[in-house]
Amino acid sequence: MKKNILVLIGLLLTLSARAQVYSLAEFDKKYDMLLKHPGVQIESAEAINNLYNYKFYEADKEFRWLKLRYPDHPMPYFLMALAEWWKIVPNTENTDFDDKCLAYLDTTITKAEKLYDNKENKVEPAFFLAAGYGFKGRLYSERKKWAKATWAGKNALKYFDKCKGNGDLTPELLFGDGLFNYYAQWIPKNYPALKPILMFFPKGNKAEGIRQLEATANNAFYTRTEARYFLLQIYSMENQYDKAYDLAKYMWQQYPDNPYFERYYARTAFVRGYTNEATAASNSILSKIERGMDGYEGVGGRTAAYILAYTNQHYTHDLAKAKAYYQKTIDFAKQTNSYDAAYYWASVLSLGKIAAAEKNYDQAQTYYKEVIDKADRKSSQHKEAKDGLDSLKKLRREERRKAKRG
Repeated sequence: MKKNILVLIGLLLTLSARAQVYSLAEFDKKYDMLLKHPGVQIESAEAINNLYNYKFYEADKEFRWLKLRYPDHPMPYFLMALAEWWKIVPNTENTDFDDKCLAYLDTTITKAEKLYDNKENKVEPAFFLAAGYGFKGRLYSERKKWAKATWAGKNALKYFDKCKGNGDLTPELLFGDGLFNYYAQWIPKNYPALKPILMFFPKGNKAEGIRQLEATANNAFYTRTEARYFLLQIYSMENQYDKAYDLAKYMWQQYPDNPYFERYYARTAFVRGYTNEATAASNSILSKIERGMDGYEGVGGRTAAYILAYTNQHYTHDLAKAKAYYQKTIDFAKQTNSYDAAYYWASVLSLGKIAAAEKNYDQAQTYYKEVIDKADRKSSQHKEAKDGLDSLKKLRREERRKAKRG
């Protein structure tokens, strides 16, 4: 009994001390924005690191503490929405977390609107309004709900404009500017059907967008990792593979249990020819999938298995392992319904080539026909599969001729 009382007293003293550190009265005197509060930054830093390292339970405990301390502020709800978004990131086809993510974003917007109406300084509530609408647009675009994405995007831009001019938040605000500048120019070239939607937005500038995202990645606190997430994709799309590899490796070292960063590290190391790193990362990914770690699933498995299949076929020349990993890639692709994925086509094609080399012509034919049926007609895999079928016909004719002569 005495021990229980001592534990309770210790807990109360701890909570009391914590409350004094984050006294609302002191906060109101010294800081006009929670975003600029150094104590909150220190308090939330570990939680944000846990979030990006997929330790969601630990992160959620801290976010709920912030919600308890600042019940009328949008920040805790935005951070909880961010956690739900990162549960979606490893496989953006997964809609299991959409409703919770959108609910937290709606609460973020509602709380921010109240602050916006009641506070003389509109900068911080405008920032959270921009962030809330921005992430809603991001999710809606993943779901191809273009009208909702456009509406959310216009609101996000409107509130980002209201934030500008505040020097303390400049690094955070550059995130929105950078994303808009890059994708406003990139989307029309890659998705011409969306051009009519972009008529409602200002013109973008890709080079400026990259510069702004890099500034955010180096200088921001809350949006730093989000900027790096996008830069990984942008560097790859812009064929800046050295930058993509360096950033992916750094982010994986920072967050070794983040499935997205580990997948990108494996992939970029593979593209750069760093075979040992790529295979080590791929084995790690498959091991974490087997252990059921958060976020490790079929999309990452598909990438990892293909890398191991390719290296076993072309570098160590272990065809038995290569075939097993190609089949594993196919299984992951089917598990995630990813019949349009290049890794899937390439794996089936490779099994066809191996079967043909081993004179298993019927099996090779089955593989080639599957590629022809599933792959994009303009893809190299589709062409190679057709050439493979033609080659099989010639080989069979030659064997029949030899049989007749014999």
